[in-house]
Amino acid sequence: MLITGAEKLEKMRDGRVVYLGSEKVSDVTTHAAFKGAARTIADLYDFKSRPENLDVLSFEENGERFSIYYLLPKSQQDLRRRTAGHKAIADHTLGMMGRTPDHVGGMITGLATCPGILNRPERQYGDNLARYYEYARKSDVYCVFACVPPTGARNGELVVNGEQVYPALRVVDEDDRGVYLSGIKMLATGAIFADEMWIGNLIPLDEKYKSEAITCAVPVNAPGVSLWARQTVEDKVKFEADYPLSSRFDESDSVLVCDRAFVPWERVFLHNDASASRTIYIASPANCYANHQSNVRFWSKMGLLVGVAQQVAKSNGIDRIPAVRETLGRMAALEATIGGLVSGQIESYEQWPAGHACFNRRFMYASLNWCQEHHTEIIDTIRTLLGGSVLQMPASSNIMQSKSLRETFEKWFATPSIGAKDRMKLFRLAWDLIGSEFAGRHMLYEKFYAGNSMVVRNQSDREAPWSAFEGRVSWLLNGIEMPA
Repeated sequence: MLITGAEKLEKMRDGRVVYLGSEKVSDVTTHAAFKGAARTIADLYDFKSRPENLDVLSFEENGERFSIYYLLPKSQQDLRRRTAGHKAIADHTLGMMGRTPDHVGGMITGLATCPGILNRPERQYGDNLARYYEYARKSDVYCVFACVPPTGARNGELVVNGEQVYPALRVVDEDDRGVYLSGIKMLATGAIFADEMWIGNLIPLDEKYKSEAITCAVPVNAPGVSLWARQTVEDKVKFEADYPLSSRFDESDSVLVCDRAFVPWERVFLHNDASASRTIYIASPANCYANHQSNVRFWSKMGLLVGVAQQVAKSNGIDRIPAVRETLGRMAALEATIGGLVSGQIESYEQWPAGHACFNRRFMYASLNWCQEHHTEIIDTIRTLLGGSVLQMPASSNIMQSKSLRETFEKWFATPSIGAKDRMKLFRLAWDLIGSEFAGRHMLYEKFYAGNSMVVRNQSDREAPWSAFEGRVSWLLNGIEMPA
């Protein structure tokens, strides 16, 4: 069942505990720090439900309609449908929101292709996962994850006020009904607007930390659960024209804090198995489905970046200079490259696991690496095209409220190719992409959303057909005769 934007906003008012510094936020849909992004998420649900978008953003099964990211792909065509849905969602947010509902929705769907890998002698966790998948798609659940321990949590014994403290989220107790969680987990991007939190481990975990090896789903408003948000950019925005991205797309990051939060056994998908708590994502298509969405999202973002670069060059009157055309051509080639990498994951798809289809995993991980390696360079290219011109804009668009200032501005800040007002709107957008606090957060996000570059390259190392590469060299060397 597809829900509407109004229903999504109402779900965000469900009693979740959110802290912005010491302030306990009573309603994220109306608070200055979150309301723009909340509205954007709600708009996605309305966008998905429009009659003209139903075939792209949803699928029908047994007379019911579900979000496309919950489609269990069994063919190449199903993969194409998933990609088209990701692209429509990413285009709607200009690629500026990474943890939209289709990201973890894809991960859950990937696990649902082979839930049996979760089963253990003591409990049929796979059955729990299969039921949760059905619940998630029937309720149109927006789930995000917190899957990384706090930085430095294991760097020696931590003592605070004479008490030994262990900050990483872990199971502190269990009974016949379920488990109890305490500690903190990183980094719950989008959780402030989500319905459910997926808790797990995306990095290797030593067996001595098996109390942390819990994989489960928790409602964001569950007792004992709170979210400590980072400082948002949105609450500093007075006029949308000054920060057109910050005001709408700051999806927010937060630390998940649990204080004996209870999770019933039916919402537990793995427990006390440190190694498996990570490998389940690569033993199934879960990691691939989720990160394919990330690749598609970056492709959409590239469309915005290239468009801004082109418009900036035009507005500064440098767009016909051969060196600038070469720069713009290279930007366009980079946008086409990520598009080709996304398409290649479909064209070279894998029939895996049994009865299902998966995007090409090698190409997906290579795409993640490509995005990490090129984002900073792309932003720097736009910065070069802008030069210092972006700094000459007035501090705020509120100058338009003064007749005399507006007349002076419209007279002296225009160029032959663009009026002063449109130029300011363009340059404020460019600043929000390359120079604002929002832009700084995106620089970090693009470097680390899939793990640091070493982690991403290790994924490519794992998937590479090294024996085939070695075989080519051996075939050549074996055919070369040494002189007697």
